[in-house]
Amino acid sequence: MTDTHPTDTHVTETPHRPVVVLTHRVHPPILEMLADSCEVIANQSDGSLPASELRRRAAGADALMAFMPDRITAEFLDACPRLQVVAGALKGHDNIDVNACTERGIWLTRVEDLLTEPTAELAVGLLIGLARNITAGDRAVRAGLAGWRPTLYGSTLVGSTIGLVGAGRLGRAVARLLSGFDANLLYCDPEPLSSAGDHGLQMEHVELGELLTRSDAVAVCAPLDANTLHLLGRAQLESMRPGSLLVNVGRGSVVDEVAVAELLRSGHLGGFASDVFEFEDLSRPDRPEGVPEELLAIQDRTLFTPHLGSAVASARLRIEEHAAEAILQVLTGEVPDGAVNRPLRTHSPGPTPAL
Repeated sequence: MTDTHPTDTHVTETPHRPVVVLTHRVHPPILEMLADSCEVIANQSDGSLPASELRRRAAGADALMAFMPDRITAEFLDACPRLQVVAGALKGHDNIDVNACTERGIWLTRVEDLLTEPTAELAVGLLIGLARNITAGDRAVRAGLAGWRPTLYGSTLVGSTIGLVGAGRLGRAVARLLSGFDANLLYCDPEPLSSAGDHGLQMEHVELGELLTRSDAVAVCAPLDANTLHLLGRAQLESMRPGSLLVNVGRGSVVDEVAVAELLRSGHLGGFASDVFEFEDLSRPDRPEGVPEELLAIQDRTLFTPHLGSAVASARLRIEEHAAEAILQVLTGEVPDGAVNRPLRTHSPGPTPAL
């Protein structure tokens, strides 16, 4: 295994072994798992590699393990003539050009279920944090607690109406957790659930407009595509019930963050929490450079986390294992688990790893 640093200028490759490039830090067992049969070019630093350095490393790669901060374009793939698989240690893959992979005979894989439960858990935590003014309470205690005072009264999830924008695996997982709060659950999704629901889960299917006007709190669990970009724009946010709460654990760009800031300042929105942000969505050429300053300046009614949805140690390890297994499957001529596409052609078989 070759553990390199962004400033390294030379990598020694073992002859006759497939080259696997890892774009971001992984757990040590993953390095060992791949190093048994491959030459591993790792990035165990805390940050992303400069684009030029990643391209240099990937130029001779047979496989690439990619993460959310990576942008895998057709131009990038054209500079990687040996590449057979891009294994995403992620679920949403809007940062990777699927068609370009398919046309170039490159498999694209993703992890479907392993991120769902940890992200759903965080969504409920963010809802509780907003409803019960937890961050404001923490600051009050640290500033000097005088004892109980009739302040920071919030709301409760118990018996409330909560709307879910998106009822895929994530939306349904959030709903299952919220069912323990005896909440009235609404959802909007292009594909309504069957009449049996999800293992008996009671959810009412409504259009987005009705969901927003009826809900005390709204949780965004939708992926990003052409139909969901700013799905919750200014007009939709203005239609929400006054004082209602909004939580986003789907994709940042599903929500118009500038409009959120304005409606928080006006008092129309009661609070906003998010684990995902517009600037992270690399598929958008017009994405902002960061979280809007006007949104960051509103502290009392916001709660932000740095993409912690799947940041559970055991879950992250399993996600990386899934991506590594997909790489090894492709390198041995198998159809990989979690395949997003079917390449139009395949590469000539390379050296077979000694598994």
